[in-house]
Amino acid sequence: MPRFAPQTPELRPETNRQPTETGGPASRPMHYEYQPQQTVRAQHGSTLRCKTWEAEAALRMLENNLDPAVSLVYDELIVYGGAGRAARNWKEYQTIVKTLTNLEPDETMLVQSGKAVGVLRTWPHAPRVLIANSNLVPAWSTQEHFDELDKLGLMMYGQMTAGSWIYIATQGILQGTYETFAAVADRHFGGTLAGTVTVTAGLGGMSGAQPLAVTMNDGVCLIIEPIDERVRQKVREGYLDEQARDLAHALELCEQYRQARTGWSIGLTGNAATVLPELLKRGYKVDIVTDQTSAHDLMDYLPEGDITAVLHLRADNPTEFRKQALASIMQHCQAIIDLQAAGAVALDYGNNLRGQAEKGGLKVRDDNGQFLYPGFVPAYIRPLFCEGKGPFRWAALSGDPQDILRIDRALLETFPDDKMLARWIEKAQAKVPFIGLPARVCWLGYGEREKFGLVINDLVARGEVSAPIVIGRDHLDCGSVASPNRETEGMLDGSDAVADWPLLNALANCASGADWVSLHNGGGVGIGNSTHSGMVIVATGTPEKAERLKRVLTTDPGMGIFRHADAGYDIAQRVAEERGVQIPGQA
Repeated sequence: MPRFAPQTPELRPETNRQPTETGGPASRPMHYEYQPQQTVRAQHGSTLRCKTWEAEAALRMLENNLDPAVSLVYDELIVYGGAGRAARNWKEYQTIVKTLTNLEPDETMLVQSGKAVGVLRTWPHAPRVLIANSNLVPAWSTQEHFDELDKLGLMMYGQMTAGSWIYIATQGILQGTYETFAAVADRHFGGTLAGTVTVTAGLGGMSGAQPLAVTMNDGVCLIIEPIDERVRQKVREGYLDEQARDLAHALELCEQYRQARTGWSIGLTGNAATVLPELLKRGYKVDIVTDQTSAHDLMDYLPEGDITAVLHLRADNPTEFRKQALASIMQHCQAIIDLQAAGAVALDYGNNLRGQAEKGGLKVRDDNGQFLYPGFVPAYIRPLFCEGKGPFRWAALSGDPQDILRIDRALLETFPDDKMLARWIEKAQAKVPFIGLPARVCWLGYGEREKFGLVINDLVARGEVSAPIVIGRDHLDCGSVASPNRETEGMLDGSDAVADWPLLNALANCASGADWVSLHNGGGVGIGNSTHSGMVIVATGTPEKAERLKRVLTTDPGMGIFRHADAGYDIAQRVAEERGVQIPGQA
């Protein structure tokens, strides 16, 4: 049965007043005088505060993003990914809440980098919310220029699902991580990670998925995290099995479970830039090495050294902090390259560690311009993207976990022959805690999303779930992102940096009837390095919503087939032909 993760005391508002773990007083105006007296958590049940379920859903998902059990730093409205916020500051949060509460069924709220800036008269079938986060004119789209605007309170970093209000805690990336490690197992280890040790780093909201994903594939995972409380938090939540006392203890545990061929995860408080070179020095056998620490912004990567001193340095001397962070990133990245040379399977998990190391002068590419170790998308996930597959997710607005379990049963009934899906649901029910609003994620493709969206809508209509269901996805999806160092790395036709596709994705979802649509810059890999869009639609059980679900959940993954067919991928072209996807000019 699913479990609810315990509250995390150090992330509660009364204990994370500035200075916070993000490093001293925030320079940006946060307007703490507007912070609610009661801690923000999503309302449960079937009572509406807004005039439509669509607006109510947006409000509850915004609240859920900020729930201290879900968010990274509640006081600063940081949800995950270093500095990914749900709203620009507490004053603007209150304005967004008030606007959603008063929004008419034919009105649309516009949100510019976490601030409600307008309400338009549109149509009942138009989006209730349109969001743009962190977008800058390309020539000005640098971290430095963004930081200046951020300090002035004119922008905020939305990451991917933080600023689009569809974050569902660590589970949100879990199945994609699980699928990646399953692909690694199939390609390199005979279909299982049993008897292998994976070494990685970072136990934030996203990276915390890695240890559980490895153990769900029966492997041993050693994960390194510089903030001790985050290690303990992930043990409490159930994403991590055990915390080691020190490196010697960690390696002893790794060998114990490697020999037993038992899945187990071990958290080690430390810094990857220190620990990985030490593993090389000791000649320790690592089977897989990756990383998911926040490296897209140098202010979010914690360099080597005493953690208290490091956090003070970040607050007191950002220039020196960035210098030390870059030095540690280069050492960290070089150690991954060296572990690969020693026989480990190495893969980048999309945090721009390689890109930052390259800026610092480290050689991370071969003579042909290819990265010395590949990103997880081109190496393992792109074939799924070519089929229109990606991270499809839903959340129960009722707050009742039984609604998710009912949808789980419906999922298995709808796709009875999908053994990988059945295995995922079995493991998710046993091991994945519900944090905030109960939610689930699974990878579904073109045709499957539409089919299952209608199943969910029918469950709502028949009262088999107790309130409408929010349906969305990660921005990391098959046709919604341009990110040359991650999702679109090494495209077949060289179109890695073409950003037209996520722009078309956002426009197409608006035209098809999504309930809120977002367009962001920089998620996952940092300002100027990616453009991506998000989509959410609410299953309310009505016939009108069934029609919109058909359109949106066909349009959205269809963009992935368009994008990859256009780039010349045979799989995408074949899928388009087999499933009747209309591509002008394709025979």
